[in-house]
Amino acid sequence: MHPTARRLAALAVPALATAGALLPAAHGAAASPLSSVSTATAVSTATAAAPKPVAVHEAADTKTEQRTVTKYWTLAKMEDAEPLDAPTTDARRFASTAAVLDAPEAKPAAVAPTLSADAVAGSATASSKSNGAAWTGGGAIVKTAGRVFFTVTAGSDAGRNASCSGTAVTSANKSVVITAGHCVKLNGAFHSNWVFVPGYDKGARPEGTWPATNLLTTPQWNSGENMNFDVAAAVVAPQNGQSLTDVVGGQGVAFNQQRGRQMYSFGYPAGAPYDGSKLVYCSGRAFDDYLSSDDQGLNCTMTGGSSGGPWFVNFNERTGTGLVNSVNSFKYNFASFWMFGPYFGPEAEAVYNAAQNTSLT
Repeated sequence: MHPTARRLAALAVPALATAGALLPAAHGAAASPLSSVSTATAVSTATAAAPKPVAVHEAADTKTEQRTVTKYWTLAKMEDAEPLDAPTTDARRFASTAAVLDAPEAKPAAVAPTLSADAVAGSATASSKSNGAAWTGGGAIVKTAGRVFFTVTAGSDAGRNASCSGTAVTSANKSVVITAGHCVKLNGAFHSNWVFVPGYDKGARPEGTWPATNLLTTPQWNSGENMNFDVAAAVVAPQNGQSLTDVVGGQGVAFNQQRGRQMYSFGYPAGAPYDGSKLVYCSGRAFDDYLSSDDQGLNCTMTGGSSGGPWFVNFNERTGTGLVNSVNSFKYNFASFWMFGPYFGPEAEAVYNAAQNTSLT
């Protein structure tokens, strides 16, 4: 492992868990320019061998618990919620990467690119360049992206209210939010009082507050908080008889895609100089992390609170739609101008599939 990797310290984004392939396997050709926001059922099938079982945690799975969690999050508590510090890095957190580097022949077999079934053809635009500006373009992103709020239950931050970011995505149950692993579990314990607030804008909750019934993450994050697999999903309860994507729509999702593509990253950074009040974005061509992880990086100055925010391929600035292909995960303390996100491979796809097939009854 590169010695510099051990200096990963306070994350400029709330702690996230890793997601993605163990290592960038040989991938198929770049996917056609697809993007969608739809309430249609999304389906995604993996062609690789099934990963280990996804970790599932029951959250507010009764109506009484859901009402309690929703009432807990007053405007004052949301404004006071702070981003987490990043998990401390050590050999254990990048152990799988080190193992692969020591044994190149252990690379996973190639898998075919997969997309959510309702992704439809569209024209992607890549004209805007941003390292962390407020998003003023409108479109579907302003409803599908949102802030995530929760209470940390373990470690030095136990009892603290914190924030991350997340995205509503198309799914069979119309109720899935994609975020980062450390935004659902940290220090060996799942967070409590977990809610998603889509379209959050300067304290306003135009699309409501959606409590999670189930939190899901990769087995690698669940067992060892491995930063290569920092991805998670939440299944949220219906509100007023409607499911999440019936209300806000949903972004498409893509897995096993070619690396090094043009990407757009979104989030609600809450660390200085940001305050968590508005949606911020970065855009540019992704590059491989050559230090210690299997992640991809972007030039991006977003800070704590943006963890779990979506990375899109084939993002259309006019419509505000794209295919979620990673999430904000971590930064190195000596390179605050870079943001890293996990590769969405079979492990991330398994989390998505488990979430979209979770029953709401």
